[in-house]
Amino acid sequence: MIVETPFPVDQEILFRLAKVLEDRKNADPENSYVAKLYSKGLDSILKKIGEEATETILAAKGEDLQALTHEVADLWFHTLVLLSFRGLGPQDVLLELSKRFGISGKLKNAN
Repeated sequence: MIVETPFPVDQEILFRLAKVLEDRKNADPENSYVAKLYSKGLDSILKKIGEEATETILAAKGEDLQALTHEVADLWFHTLVLLSFRGLGPQDVLLELSKRFGISGKLKNAN
């Protein structure tokens, strides 16, 4: 189901968010949630992704599509934090996805 929005969706939002996440690497952990995650390290970021994945699964089991959208946004956000922490960004994931476009799983696994 594609939902119409009352405002234009910025297709560059992932890249804008990635820039903010990079900027937060230099922020004070006392004043920035993302800087605090970075300062706590990889395990803390991974734990947060696990929590958000669980919340996404639970929301998907329910009927509230807004709750599902909210949880997926949280999951995407925290995976972007992980990518940034590891020196990657959305462009790396989009490149990987573009490599898979039009290739069936059967063909991909044969390589």
